Order: sequence, then structure tokens, then C-alpha cells
Amino acid sequence: MIQLPPPLNPPVRTLMGPGPSDIHPRVLEAMGKGTVGHLDPYYLRIMDELQSMLRQVFQTRNPMTMAISATGSAGMEAAIVNLVEPGDPVVICVNGVFGGRMADVAERAGGQVTKVEKPWGQVFTPDDLKPALHAARPKLVGIVMAETSTGASQPIPEVSQLVHDAGAMLVVDAVTSLGGMPVEVDGWGIDVIYSGSQKCLSCPPGLAPVSFNQRAVDCVLGRKTKVQSWYLDISMLASYWGQDRVYHHTAPINMTYGLHEALRLILEEGLAACFARHQRNHAALRAGLAALGIQYAAAEGCQLPMLNAVRIPAGIDDAATRRQLLERFGIEIGGGLGPFKGQVWRIGLMGYAARPANVLVLLCALEQLLAEQGYAFAPGSSVAAANAVYAQG
Repeated sequence: MIQLPPPLNPPVRTLMGPGPSDIHPRVLEAMGKGTVGHLDPYYLRIMDELQSMLRQVFQTRNPMTMAISATGSAGMEAAIVNLVEPGDPVVICVNGVFGGRMADVAERAGGQVTKVEKPWGQVFTPDDLKPALHAARPKLVGIVMAETSTGASQPIPEVSQLVHDAGAMLVVDAVTSLGGMPVEVDGWGIDVIYSGSQKCLSCPPGLAPVSFNQRAVDCVLGRKTKVQSWYLDISMLASYWGQDRVYHHTAPINMTYGLHEALRLILEEGLAACFARHQRNHAALRAGLAALGIQYAAAEGCQLPMLNAVRIPAGIDDAATRRQLLERFGIEIGGGLGPFKGQVWRIGLMGYAARPANVLVLLCALEQLLAEQGYAFAPGSSVAAANAVYAQG
């Protein structure tokens, strides 16, 4: 007799980790709509609308703006493998996990990679990059705008100016930043940018928004060798996302519905209001954590609003606290990676998760778990501090 597993019945969670984030009910509803074919006229219209909304959120006019049918890591691969040919000099900025991953991808594509490294939690200045740009004379420079492993926010405009003065192209990882803080592709002169659907866009993982400017497109079209990846070859994807609609792959129809609705939600709220909401909830959480004596891992002035990487207080059991948050309160937060493992909690306030109810419930739950482990603080202080921020409007 065939043994069937029980029907799906996932637990109800509040996702406040490094991703995925909480999904807005309207996005889940959109994903449940009827599936059509990937060349159906209705779906082609949805693709056009999706591109238009992505351009607004990326703040770009780039025609080559689309959603790769895969997760954010595939967006990284698409950015790198389309631009890098064997032997190309490449500079990658590494101050966390995802800068290191970008360097690995570039090396696998045959690039001659120079890493510019900073301690985790710090960000890069133009002076950090000048020696490498002078020595390597790179074709491109890759940098992570919002390093999810450290909670560090990298200012892009000054770096962009320096990179272009050196004759190189700039590739930016916006997986965590897009939809949660300003990302100005055209205004900042970004040549290639990629993101993911599962962070501040509050859509399930499975799509990777990307945008290539004309300089980057010309670079791809002028390659001497084929793009390393058939699936991620932008010159072929352009024929599917462009006016020709040449079949390339079977797109994830219902995921596209979800991202379409997620982008509608952001634009309906307004970009400025969306960014202000993330910042306000970050400020409230930060005030609450400060009342508990919990400090941030990223350098002062460089802390992300949507990914709060904070130092675990001395004597507090990292894994046990995160497990009890999940089991007793249904709240997921993330642990540290690499040198931050066991040292840092990563608390996400991304997209739909960035709301006062989540901040206040998390602080209440955290106070209870810290008190149970003998940690000294003034009971209720974190919630009072957060509410004081909210009271300011």
C-alpha cells in the first residue's frame, strides 16, 4: 500500500530573519491565480507591466530590466558571467559572505580577481579602492550595497564615480536593499544591478530582478567568447523579454504573478513612504535593543534599516534563544555567519515584516527569554523605548 505523507500544513511564522521575509496576503493571493502559458498574450502583458514596475523601483530607464527565473544568487551569476570573459581583470569588494561569493563566481567565470577586503561590519571608501583600481585596471568592480551577513550599508555614489573614472563598470548587489532603501541605478551610474524577490520585495524566493545599462549590454554583445551559462545569457533572455518574444525557457508563471503584485504594493505605498516605513521601524527596534544594552555589529552610521545585525549579550545562549523564539513565539531571526557565528543575531525588518506589531512583539519575547537566562535589564524598557520612537510620528 502506498504511504502518503500528510497534507501540507506549515506552521504560522513571523519571518524576521535575513530572508525570506513575511509575504503580504495579496502576494499569496496573486500566486494562486490561474496559470497561463509562458507565451500567452495575457502573460506577455504581465511581463511588460513587471518590467515597467521594476524600472520604477530600480529608478532606471534601462530597457534591459527583467526578472531572472531563479533566486538572487542567479542574479549574481547573471551579472558576472555575462560581463566576465576568461582573463578579464576584476576587482571585488569583500566585507562579508556575499562579497566573497561574488568573487568566487567571478573566478569561476575565468576572471583574474583582485579582492579588496575590509573587516566584517565595515564599509568601503574610495581610498580603499584606489590602489586596486590603479594596479588591476579592472573591467568591472563588484560591490554589495547591503551586506546581509553583517548589516552594513555601503554608500554607492562615491564608489561609482571612482570606478567609472578608472574606466571600469560597476556591478552592485542589491538583493537586500531593493524596496527597503533608495536604489538609484541611473542617478548613481550603476552599470549592472541584481536583486532577489524574497527580501524587501516580500515575495517568495524564486525570481531575481536585474538591470543592465547600455554600456553593459554592449559589453555582452561584443564578447569574444560565449557566455559561460546558456540559461543566464542576457543576449538570449533579451529576445524573450523584448519585443521578439523568442522562446527561451518556461517562465515561473505564478511566481511572476506574485512579484507583479509585490511591486504594485510598493508603488501603491510610494517609494519614499516605503523607505520611511523601513527606517522608522528600524529606529524603534534600535531604541528597544539599546534599552537592553544590545549593540549593533555594523559600524555606526552604516547600519541597514532592513537587516539589523546585533551583538549577542555575554552569557546568552545564541541557539537556544533563537530556537525558543521560534518554538514559543513563532518568530524567526537569523544567527551569525562566518566570524559572526555565535556572536551576532540578524533581525530582519524587510518589506511586509517592517511594521510596529512585529517590532513590539519581538522585543516583548526577547525580554522574557533574556530574563529567563538571568540577564539584567529594566523590565519593559525595550518596549517603552520603541514606543517612544513611534510616538514621535
